[in-house]
Amino acid sequence: MAELGAPPTPIPAAALNYGTVPVTLPYGPEVLRTYSGAFICLELIFGGLVWILVAASQVPVPVLQGWVMFVSVTSFFISACYLSIFLCGFASKINANWNFMDFAFHFFAFVFYFGAFVLEAATASLATLMRQENSSVIHLKDNQIGLNVAATIFAFAVTLCYGCSMVLGFRRWKV
Repeated sequence: MAELGAPPTPIPAAALNYGTVPVTLPYGPEVLRTYSGAFICLELIFGGLVWILVAASQVPVPVLQGWVMFVSVTSFFISACYLSIFLCGFASKINANWNFMDFAFHFFAFVFYFGAFVLEAATASLATLMRQENSSVIHLKDNQIGLNVAATIFAFAVTLCYGCSMVLGFRRWKV
């Protein structure tokens, strides 16, 4: 305990400094030359196509396709922000564990997009099933069925892209 009038003992500099985790992704346009950067670009392209195709089908089954729209729009904007952070070099200025954040973001995006893919596939398959049985539950026009099938295919593609990004992020985080 410090005596009255004696200066307090200084805190060691090591206690104030947190160790920085090295970021293994490059900054600037060089990030686009990596597998992770290429997958993020594919996630943006395919995710935007899912968003456009579901919206073009006029969302005939809002209970199922509402989740698909939410996941595709949210993932699109978060992926765009994530890519722009690395393109602009802000990742070097923000003290965070970017390797873990990369893994965590792609893990949650993969899980959510897998659910969206399953729901979009259910919408497309139920629409054709109901059409064959002449049911009155869901009536989709031919172009709506085609748009939903295309959205299902692109949702599967973007799910694969998020899965590959997740594996790459896990390797960077653990190595």
